[in-house]
Amino acid sequence: MNTPRTLVVMGVSASGKTTVSNVLGAELDYRVLDADDLHPAENVEKMREGIALTDADRLPWLKKVAAWITDQHAANVGVVVSCSALKRSYRDVLRKADPHMAFIWLDVDRQTLEARLKHRRGHFMPASLLDDQLATLEPPGSDERVVRVVPDGPVETTVAHALGRLSDLR
Repeated sequence: MNTPRTLVVMGVSASGKTTVSNVLGAELDYRVLDADDLHPAENVEKMREGIALTDADRLPWLKKVAAWITDQHAANVGVVVSCSALKRSYRDVLRKADPHMAFIWLDVDRQTLEARLKHRRGHFMPASLLDDQLATLEPPGSDERVVRVVPDGPVETTVAHALGRLSDLR
């Protein structure tokens, strides 16, 4: 299988993006980025206060993520990026860094997300923003290079399922 050099693990908050990205990166020996680490302080503060980010808030952040991908590719490094990438327009910004990237969409039901958010510690994204995240989510279209995974078992199973499905992409 020819694994894309860029994999973006996408989904709403608490879908398991960071965990899946870390295991996937280790499996492939790819460099891993949690895109949350590139949010400017103003964005983090807004989210901490329960204020949803706007497209204008997200655009500079997405451009930073795309620039990081470009830099890694210049160094001939494969990458796994954990990034919400909720809207097609956000995914389009990322695709500018690598038009052949693939997205792994972690599609988790609301009840599971709520439970995870209630028990989450040390993260700036409050449970109160879940409705906004779900409303913002534009499921990827059939013309996008994406595999949909429902992570309902161990992370290793989710990663194996995602890797197996990547070979279906053109």
